[in-house]
Amino acid sequence: MYLKSLTLKGFKSFASSTTLKLEPGICAVVGPNGSGKSNVVDALAWVMGEQGAKSLRGGSMDDVIFAGTGARKPLGRAEVTLTIDNSDGALPIDYSEVSITRRVFRDGGGEYEINGARARLMDIQELLSDSGIGREMHVIVGQGRLSTILESKPEDRRAYIEEAAGVLKHRRRKDKAQRKLVSMQANVGRLRDLTTELERQLKPLARQAEAAQKAATVQSDLREARLNLAAHSLVTARDDADELTRRANEAREKEEALVEKLEELREHVDELEHRVAELGPRSEEAQQLWFRLSSLSERVTATGRIAADRASADDQSEDYHGPDPEDLEARAREAAEREEETTAAVEEAAERLETIREQVDEKEEKAQQVEKEHLAALRAIADRREGVARLDAAEDSARQRLEAANDDLQRATKAVDAVVPALAQAKSDVDSDQAALQDHDSQAGAILDRVSEAERDVASADDRLRELRDTDRNYERSISALQSRIDTLEATVRPTNGVAWLRTNSSVEWGSFVDSVTVERGWEAALSSTLGEAAEAITAPGDTSESVGEALESLVAADAGRAWIMGQSQESTWRLDADLPAGCEWFLDKVSVDSEFTHAVTGLLVDVVAVPSVAAGVALVRDDARLRAVTKSGIVIGPGWMSGGSGEATTLDIKSSVDQAQEELADYTAKARELAGTIAGAETTVQERRDALGAARAAHTEFTAVASNLKERVSTAEAAVERLKKELHEVQENRAHAEGRIDNIHAELADLADRRSRIDAEISDADDSSEESSAIARDQAHEELTQVRAMETEARLALRSAEERASAIKGQAERLRRQAERERAHRRRHEEAQRARRRARQRAAHIAQWCESLAKRVDTAVHKAAEERDTLHARMSEATAQRGRARDALSAITTQREHALKTTHDADVKREAALVRVEQAEKHIVEQLGLNPEDVVASQDLTDFDPASEKKRLASAERALKQLGKVNPLALEEYKALEERYSFLSTQLMDVEQAREDLRGVIKDVDATILQLFTDAWEDVQAEFPRVFETLFPGGEGRLSLTDPDDILTTGIEVHARPPGKRVTRLSLLSGGEKSLTALALLVAIFRARPSPFYVMDEVEAALDDVNLRRLIALFEELREDSQLIVITHQKPTMDIANVLYGVTMRGDGMTRVISQRMSPHSQPVSDPAVAGSAPGTSAGSAAGSAAGSPEVS
Repeated sequence: MYLKSLTLKGFKSFASSTTLKLEPGICAVVGPNGSGKSNVVDALAWVMGEQGAKSLRGGSMDDVIFAGTGARKPLGRAEVTLTIDNSDGALPIDYSEVSITRRVFRDGGGEYEINGARARLMDIQELLSDSGIGREMHVIVGQGRLSTILESKPEDRRAYIEEAAGVLKHRRRKDKAQRKLVSMQANVGRLRDLTTELERQLKPLARQAEAAQKAATVQSDLREARLNLAAHSLVTARDDADELTRRANEAREKEEALVEKLEELREHVDELEHRVAELGPRSEEAQQLWFRLSSLSERVTATGRIAADRASADDQSEDYHGPDPEDLEARAREAAEREEETTAAVEEAAERLETIREQVDEKEEKAQQVEKEHLAALRAIADRREGVARLDAAEDSARQRLEAANDDLQRATKAVDAVVPALAQAKSDVDSDQAALQDHDSQAGAILDRVSEAERDVASADDRLRELRDTDRNYERSISALQSRIDTLEATVRPTNGVAWLRTNSSVEWGSFVDSVTVERGWEAALSSTLGEAAEAITAPGDTSESVGEALESLVAADAGRAWIMGQSQESTWRLDADLPAGCEWFLDKVSVDSEFTHAVTGLLVDVVAVPSVAAGVALVRDDARLRAVTKSGIVIGPGWMSGGSGEATTLDIKSSVDQAQEELADYTAKARELAGTIAGAETTVQERRDALGAARAAHTEFTAVASNLKERVSTAEAAVERLKKELHEVQENRAHAEGRIDNIHAELADLADRRSRIDAEISDADDSSEESSAIARDQAHEELTQVRAMETEARLALRSAEERASAIKGQAERLRRQAERERAHRRRHEEAQRARRRARQRAAHIAQWCESLAKRVDTAVHKAAEERDTLHARMSEATAQRGRARDALSAITTQREHALKTTHDADVKREAALVRVEQAEKHIVEQLGLNPEDVVASQDLTDFDPASEKKRLASAERALKQLGKVNPLALEEYKALEERYSFLSTQLMDVEQAREDLRGVIKDVDATILQLFTDAWEDVQAEFPRVFETLFPGGEGRLSLTDPDDILTTGIEVHARPPGKRVTRLSLLSGGEKSLTALALLVAIFRARPSPFYVMDEVEAALDDVNLRRLIALFEELREDSQLIVITHQKPTMDIANVLYGVTMRGDGMTRVISQRMSPHSQPVSDPAVAGSAPGTSAGSAAGSAAGSPEVS
């Protein structure tokens, strides 16, 4: 057995499918750091079942999937296939070649395959466990594994030997048996608890069964005593109810007589009330009239007295005292003249001030001119003294500024020329964008109408769907209500006592007669009335007349009620020969019944005729006494008798109601099913309209976006126009400013030229006396200016005095005129008041005369009204007294009637209470005893009944039953069932305990096997380790020991190593190379004691020098004889001993590629022609292997 090939696809850096064809012997994998050599080791461990992501140098299992590079995308899965040559049958499988495949997907899923068939991780572990490959993967020695071996605990080192010895599958078997044993122990505990509990329950349940047997006898006596007492109580209650009914009727007759008398008195009182109601307003009106006339008399008298006083008052005329208006007007005219004079004086002073101000301005201007001339003369003298150089410099500066201003003017002109066309273009863009926006806005209405129409359609569809769903919910409620009604009706079907007893205590399989008969709709009550008790009948199967008779005899003997039984019969039916009147028909024609019960139903209903009315039925029975008639409402008519009315619903009535409800239920169900399709169509319509609304809204949104874009463009263009306008304004201002600067500079140059010419003239013409003459002229001008300003101050003072005098006089004339007008108005009002007083005295004299005549007439009317008032008051008092007497009589009768009414009410209450007692007694018989009250009264002989002795009998039975305590009526059945369950569980407990002992035996056998396998492997490894250590450390000493030799199943393994020339007691004191060699010595000792088909070494010689490397290589060559070695190495000596060399490389794209080269032939045949044709002994560097990156390499 050896590894034949390894295929990697999407695993870590192997992006493309890469196959390594392995051979027996030593296969070396070489390549630079980071090229992906260790990924080959990870792939081997991963495909053989490694579950730890950290063991694969990753954080999660996703890290084994190719993560992608700059030139290639990440892959979605990783796949590794390992092919093993099993021609020697080392693996327990019937194949000479075994392929193990493992895949993992980026979503976390994974799968295993063995030879293309799906498998589990456990299957792969079981397959490889016999070859010494287990969970610890001791055959794969990766980077860092050597230090882990020495640093691990002694108990952990034991796992390597167990794995090599093939103990792991036995340990898994032992763990599985132990788990089953733990679960079985819990089952044993539960079974013991159950059997103990059942055993504890059996004894009291046996006592309960015995008590139930005794209670049956006592309950029979108890039932008989209760029946007798219930019948006596019912009869007594009915007698009391009849007596109280008679008393209530007498009280009611007396109360009715009082009611008639009370009505008569009420009519008399109402008549008196009407008279009082008529006289009351008239008396009140007369009283009010007297009050009003008396008030009028008093007011007329008072008015006459006041008028006489005013008419007789003295004429006290008063003259008006106040200023004379004419005098005030004269004074006003004088004030006006003085105001005109002051105004003229103010105007004259103002004119004089203005004249002086003009002189001041003239003198100031002259003084300034003289001052300027004097300063000019001084400057001219200074200029002559300092020279003409300053004027020349100023002229040069002005010319330079002129040139700069000309340049600014040219630049401003060019800017204007550039901005003007840009502004025109911007205005054109604004016009075009605004036109597009207006065109777009004209379409906005259509888009909004489309959205509104779609919203209306959606709202309409939603309303329609809501209506349909409301209808559907109503249907569902109706269906639920009908279903509940059907369930309630079916639940109310209770068999009679006799039927229930027969169904419980008889071996006959009874059926229900109501299920075998139907009747036309509307005639259910008629069928129930005509059948009577037969409506509750049960049916017997086949010819079981003997069994039916025995069952009925048992029913009678048990006194458990009555029962109707319909037997099956195939005999021919028969009909009565009679002529029926019009509108009548045989009732059997309306009834449908199963064929086996036709004979029985015909015997019950053959004489029944369906009639339209009671009168028709009476006439029919009178003509033919053989017949019975029945109406649709259930009234049955016979010769000399009738029956009808409503009672307790029979099973037939309930079945009819159930059938009707089921028909309605089917109708609603069909409607609901039909409506479901309509709702589905409506939902589709709603969805389509919502889609249309979404499309319309999307179009509107797009339309709005376009409009916003256009508005934004218009705003941008308008902003650009404004910006260009502002820029044009700025450059125009700059140009105007430049032009102004040029003009100023020209003026300055002209001024400089003028000054230069004047200076030149002054230089030629001026003499020494010019300065003195200009100073004399300046002093003279200043003196004249001072004199004029003094005159201006005097004129201002004169103007202010004149204005103050004018303001003091101003308005005085107007005030005097207004005062004169007010005095004239006061004088006129005084004269009008005097004339009004004279007219009032005259009017008061006339009123006094009129009041005197009116007072006489009012006194007469007051006297007459007083007489009318007294008459009406007397009649009102008489009517009120009569009404009071009638009310007293009415109150007395009312009191008597209330007393009678109370008596009647008390009698009714007592009667109702008696009726309630009767009802309760009947209900007690029905509910507690389950019998018909009438049957109970009829069956009991109460002639010499003694209630006291019967109560004693009942109390004795109750005491006997109470002494028995709580009785379980099902105790016998429960005792039998519990006993059977106890026997079953006891048997199960014994079986489980036997299985537990079997498992303990299995665990003991497995422990013996593990002990034997580990002991043999330990002895072989212990013997091999010193020899291997001696090979690696010539002159050194190494040995292995057990930490607990007395417990071989759990003991750990200690490693003792002493290199030559050292006396170390701890492994931690060894150097790095010595630790690696010690760990390799332990592994090689395990390999030699229990060889494995292959081993994988990942740079285990990296820490060794050349000497120790040669020693390790010698061990590799020994191992090559029995096993296949796959070595990852950088060492050339290791490459030299390899049979096949695999070169691993990685270019800049981040993907691993492999090339291979045969180094030396092997004894076994080579299947690959390319490899078989390689020259032996060629070096790796000159090998002409397969092309790098090929899908399959050899």
